[in-house]
Amino acid sequence: MPMAMDLYFHVHLVSDSTGETLITNLKAGVAQFAHVSPIEHMYALVRSPRQLDRVKREIDAAPGVVLFTLVNPNLRAELEAFCQERGYPYLAILDPLLDLLGGYLGTTRTGRVGAQHAFDKEYQQRIEAMNFAMTVDDGQNAAGLEDADVVLVGVSRTSKTPTSIYLANRGIKAANVPLVPGLDYSHLNELKRPMIVGLTISPDRLVQIRRNRLTGLKENRETAYVDLDAVRQELIDAKRLFQRSGWPVIDVSRRSIEETAAQIINLLSERRVKSLEETDTPASACPRGGRA
Repeated sequence: MPMAMDLYFHVHLVSDSTGETLITNLKAGVAQFAHVSPIEHMYALVRSPRQLDRVKREIDAAPGVVLFTLVNPNLRAELEAFCQERGYPYLAILDPLLDLLGGYLGTTRTGRVGAQHAFDKEYQQRIEAMNFAMTVDDGQNAAGLEDADVVLVGVSRTSKTPTSIYLANRGIKAANVPLVPGLDYSHLNELKRPMIVGLTISPDRLVQIRRNRLTGLKENRETAYVDLDAVRQELIDAKRLFQRSGWPVIDVSRRSIEETAAQIINLLSERRVKSLEETDTPASACPRGGRA
């Protein structure tokens, strides 16, 4: 049976900012179609009629889909009229979301170019979280663990570091601690602030990952690090620690970094809601002048 060939098509991404929003949305959309490969044409920081004229010439040279995020109403109208005249399919990628939010919130858009990239508290929080993740990576700086939002615990090669970095990019202070056979980790239960999450994986999958790691390092010796029985026992010991400590556990065997991080974010959210529910005691439950 002949293999299906990829369908190539031109996509023009027109932004008055960095274009990151367009790229992210395009990748998410294309991922839903098999054997499709977009040829991307990126036009960032388009903020003048002259810049838009160049964009239109390039679209004419390679007709295709046009996706854009333009705040300036004149530039936007000009690009839409151009696409309509030529018959090019086009979409203002943020319109559906902005319309929904505007209708729900009962307010209007700010019209600020690149507003999502403003140097605000959220941006500073992500930078701080990224620096934190680097400082406490792989069990470093144990004294700093108390400042973490979440501490990931697992044996070697269970995606602890990349997951920590991904979470940091979301503004979450994530630390990670590798489990080494024979060491005591009871001190982790003394942490008050962070949520601790255990990461586990299937023995076969872990051996495969570790062997690939050793191959990349040009290390071919057979050690307990890649011995299936030793790895299986290592994971059993880790699961026993997780159970004794009452930590939530995530199996990363068939999960991407993004999926693992999403599960951790859900756990953090659930913990936050539970904490609010416990501290939000109704007035009627505590008599005036009494103690809850």
